[in-house]
Amino acid sequence: MKLREVVEILDATLISGNDLDMEIVSACGSDLMSDVMAYVKENVLLLTGLVSPQVVRTAEMMDIKVVVFVRGKVPGENIVELAEEKGITLMSTDNPMFIACGKLYDAGLTGKGVW
Repeated sequence: MKLREVVEILDATLISGNDLDMEIVSACGSDLMSDVMAYVKENVLLLTGLVSPQVVRTAEMMDIKVVVFVRGKVPGENIVELAEEKGITLMSTDNPMFIACGKLYDAGLTGKGVW
């Protein structure tokens, strides 16, 4: 699935990054970055309600190229700058995590190989 499809499915706002042709093959949702570090096995799209620099640092460590903030959360400028520096795309959606994950799963994006 192309990132542009994710933007449409989630009715998301692109905060940083511009590679909408990026291929997304898997996704996971978590507010616990320790779980992301312990269980994520491959490059995935991360959905989270946690808005802190730790999200970007975890994404960088785990080779996660896209972070979607759920529940309408928008990161501060320091987080956006860090993500841009690390080449990580940031988006925001008003959907709660459960609904956002469900929409992506229904569209064919699974967590296969993630957990």
